[in-house]
Amino acid sequence: MIRARNPKTDDTEIYRLIQDELIPMSHTAHPLDAQTIRDLPIRFRRGMTYVAAEGKTSKPYGFIRFEITGEILYLDMLVVHPDHRNRQWGRKLLLAAEAYGLSRNCRASRLFVDQVNTKAQNLYTRLGYQANQYYPELRCYEMIKQLASSTY
Repeated sequence: MIRARNPKTDDTEIYRLIQDELIPMSHTAHPLDAQTIRDLPIRFRRGMTYVAAEGKTSKPYGFIRFEITGEILYLDMLVVHPDHRNRQWGRKLLLAAEAYGLSRNCRASRLFVDQVNTKAQNLYTRLGYQANQYYPELRCYEMIKQLASSTY
């Protein structure tokens, strides 16, 4: 199931997924970077987070964090535990976030993906995202998808 994040039951596993799966791919963060970890609660207080889990109180096996600024849906983090990949959970989380954005009149969705994360790049491309720009200092691509028929 896809559900809203419950900080009390979900955050321990979400933080572990970030440390084990996301940070190692990042050129700008290190798994032992205490500041990155300290900043996570601040990031999670902004925006919205959905999790993929067996049930309402089950440990999540994936999540997506996003926020809206104006008419843009910003996808901040998306990760699915390796044991639960190739089961469409990343796609379902992404589509749920996009549906949330559309319900709030977002016209486009924007994300950054690490250059080394080719599996994520392929997922985003299959779901309609296009690389807009490459940032060599971050080693990341910015990808954008139109969510509404109007241009932004």
